[in-house]
Amino acid sequence: MPQISQLGEVLLSQLFWLAIALGFIFFVIARGMVPRIQATVDEREKKIAGDLEQAQAARVAADETEAAWRARMDSARAEAARLAQDAKQESAAATETKVKAAAGELNRKSEAAQARIRDALAAARAEIEAVAADATGEMVQRLTGLTVDGKQAAAAVKAAMHG
Repeated sequence: MPQISQLGEVLLSQLFWLAIALGFIFFVIARGMVPRIQATVDEREKKIAGDLEQAQAARVAADETEAAWRARMDSARAEAARLAQDAKQESAAATETKVKAAAGELNRKSEAAQARIRDALAAARAEIEAVAADATGEMVQRLTGLTVDGKQAAAAVKAAMHG
């Protein structure tokens, strides 16, 4: 076979051109494409680092804003609780004043009613005594035929009722 006999001559020539082609490809990629790729990677890393710094700054600002908001909310809650407590105290004081006024009015009315009851009771007793004295005088006169003085009958009824 003639191809095998030429293999020694052709092999060296092909190896030489393979080395040249690989060297050319290496230098083109290493000198031309790798720096561009590296520049793109470096630019992306810088952009990512910048974005991360901005995100961290935004997070810090958000945390500060949240802390300020929480402080305002706590202050507002405390103020609302204080106002509610003040309103409760004012309401309790006003209610107590009204209750005292109403109790005073009720006491005055109760005392007036008790005085009227005492007066009515005294008048009723006096009338009962008068009626009892008249009835006693009539009974004595009917039973015994004697006439009893109205003063004596009243004194006897009074003694019997109170004694």
